[in-house]
Amino acid sequence: MSHEINDDNSAKDFTKNWVNSSRFLFYLQLFCVLAFLLGGCYRLYHQRYTGKPEVEVQKSSQYKPEYK
Repeated sequence: MSHEINDDNSAKDFTKNWVNSSRFLFYLQLFCVLAFLLGGCYRLYHQRYTGKPEVEVQKSSQYKPEYK
């Protein structure tokens, strides 16, 4: 008499169990989108516009122009 033990590892396999793999891929995708969004917001916050640049405007193109 020979006793064979059949280990069915297909239930534990990532590619065979679509419920667990789809749940894992959903959470992985959600984490990646949130990380990308928060990283972009963090970078925009630290490289934000700090002030008005001093721009030289010709006197003839001002609201009340001054001509020579």
